[in-house]
Amino acid sequence: MPIAPGRGPLYVQVRERLIERIAEGLWQPGQPLPSEIMLAEEFGVSQGTVRKALDALAADNLVVRHQGKGTFVATHTPQRELFHFFHLVGQDGAKQMPVTRRLLSCGQRRAERDEAVRLGLAANAHVIEIKRLRDMGGEPAILETIVVPARLFPGLSEIDALPNELYHLYEEGYGVTIHKAVEDIRAVAADRQAARVLGVDLGAPLLAIDRLAETLDGTPVELRMSLCDTRAHAYLSEIV
Repeated sequence: MPIAPGRGPLYVQVRERLIERIAEGLWQPGQPLPSEIMLAEEFGVSQGTVRKALDALAADNLVVRHQGKGTFVATHTPQRELFHFFHLVGQDGAKQMPVTRRLLSCGQRRAERDEAVRLGLAANAHVIEIKRLRDMGGEPAILETIVVPARLFPGLSEIDALPNELYHLYEEGYGVTIHKAVEDIRAVAADRQAARVLGVDLGAPLLAIDRLAETLDGTPVELRMSLCDTRAHAYLSEIV
């Protein structure tokens, strides 16, 4: 359907149309979008307008543009997860993907009240909770608790060996693509479990990162609480 003039910049309208189609699953992660020429003809705009819309999507990490090959829906890779969703750095300032040292627990239970509210679930809905200890630089650094709706991830709690990067599993195994994450950061005191698994004193200061992850259409699909030992690490936020 052609773009209607008078409803804002044309490239913004094209961008919104493309986002709707990606969110609806018309193009799956890794699949190519139609060519700029085809999209320009469909929307009744210039090829330059389509190119500007695609550049905006690329800037938002929704698509990846390969010169000579075309534009593809972005997929979750370890490198993308590291640079887009992970912000802890070592003392040298370099990012490194944390590695799962030990899966502490993984099972299904009823959602707690706060979890149900934040994930938009019914009061009696079931969730899957994953607890794992993750290393950075070969040392225990993060105690992670992840909560997801059970209805979106059937069988997740029965997987024998969960991968280190869960967002790729969400996408490939369940068709759930994480697009955005909102984090609340604060200092907390280590409780008994955190002190034991992270090897710190009871009451030692930890960085608590409370993350709510959403899909492209704004549906909340994951709660993640990371308790981080920052004696050798810092949280890096780049403002541009």
